[in-house]
Amino acid sequence: MEKIFRLKENKTTVKTEILAGLTTFMTMAYIIALNPNLLTNFQTGTPLWNGVFLATCIASAVGTACMAFLANKPFVMAPGMGLNSFFAVVVANIVTITGKTYENAFQAALTIILVEGIVFIILSVLNIREKIVESIPLGVRYGISPAIGLMLMNIGFGSNVSIYADGNGFAAPFYMMRDFFGALTPSVISGSMGSGYSTMVLTVITTFIGLFAIIIMAKKGRKAAVLLGMLLAAVIYWAGEAIFLHVNPFESLATASFLPPFKDMVATTLFKVDFAGLFEIGWFTAITLIITFCMIDMFDTIGTLVGTASRAGMLDEKGNMPNAKEALVSDAVGTVAGALTGTSTVTTFVESASGVEAGGRTGLTAVTAAVIFLLCMFIAPFAAIIPAAATSSALIYVGILMMQGLSKVDFNDLDQLVPVFIMLLAMPISGSIGHGIGLALISYTVIKVFSGKAKDVSALTYIISILFVIKFFTVV
Repeated sequence: MEKIFRLKENKTTVKTEILAGLTTFMTMAYIIALNPNLLTNFQTGTPLWNGVFLATCIASAVGTACMAFLANKPFVMAPGMGLNSFFAVVVANIVTITGKTYENAFQAALTIILVEGIVFIILSVLNIREKIVESIPLGVRYGISPAIGLMLMNIGFGSNVSIYADGNGFAAPFYMMRDFFGALTPSVISGSMGSGYSTMVLTVITTFIGLFAIIIMAKKGRKAAVLLGMLLAAVIYWAGEAIFLHVNPFESLATASFLPPFKDMVATTLFKVDFAGLFEIGWFTAITLIITFCMIDMFDTIGTLVGTASRAGMLDEKGNMPNAKEALVSDAVGTVAGALTGTSTVTTFVESASGVEAGGRTGLTAVTAAVIFLLCMFIAPFAAIIPAAATSSALIYVGILMMQGLSKVDFNDLDQLVPVFIMLLAMPISGSIGHGIGLALISYTVIKVFSGKAKDVSALTYIISILFVIKFFTVV
């Protein structure tokens, strides 16, 4: 372990790394079921759903293992949120344009992911992606970590908790911050949610119990504070379901299947990339989609790596991350693995920050998570019963800590301040790390140019800013 991961050099231990890997996995375990749900339009139980489920586990494990052994970083990968939703929209559009079945259109769309991954491997090996990372102005790089922190808090308080309830004949998702805390009075939200109101109350209470438990344990120096807080929140939530809601929290385990559906994967997604099917939508449209996926994934990955590495103290005095090339190659390999097994773009997960906060500093953290992803092919039902309240506690806590990165931003320099604060708002609202960075770079470039400091902007920053302007405002 010492020879491979250099634990002493990174001031960590095997126990700390394994706990950190488990912590990261628990905060992102939702992806195992949510990704196939999103990519197959919630066609649960179908061969395509089963194929995507296995692809999610396998591709996540492959990418994460590469991150561990090539870059020795504690970052964990999985099919990216946002990118998977966009992929599902592309599949639906292919169905509309070509008349294909959803499954065939899905196979055609996998071509985009394969090409994207291959392009990224080439760019990473040639150090072009690393140069792009270095082209981001230092002030903007300092702001990426706190911007991701706000995004994590937004997820924890918002989209991570969605409760579907039928109130007054209207079925819709309800969210913690928007609907529960946003209601004028409890009676308003209670009347709207109907039977789901009790579940929301239990979720809110459990989330805050878990959050404050993590904070108190962290103040006392417990390295496993995040994991223990999540476990406490989960136990309280399960007990609340049983005692107050009269629901068996483990009921799904009784009928769950623990055998991986490899046959369905072979039939629907494994090596089912369809180049001819993709280009039936037209060469220009197909190429535009490939470029769009590349841009979003590139800056989502760059943002997550820089932001999480900053929080872990892994950046040098110039704001660069050692072994960035290897980390970017690992990300690209994960994407290719995803395309060949049957899922959308695999990218570095922002939830990796929870493992870093738990003390993870080396690839052993990533190896731990990779092994659990593979085990989930057999024990996925257990991962599915982790309540959203538990993961929200961890996400909110880690998000708060990442806000400390704002101390590095020069508040007296508008060249830094404006792009950073635009990014702080853009990331949580848009739900895209890449789009937040894009808006920050555009803002930085415009301010520099029109304040007579155009020479301060690197050529690559100009190019990236122009590309984002084209992406945001060109209708294709």
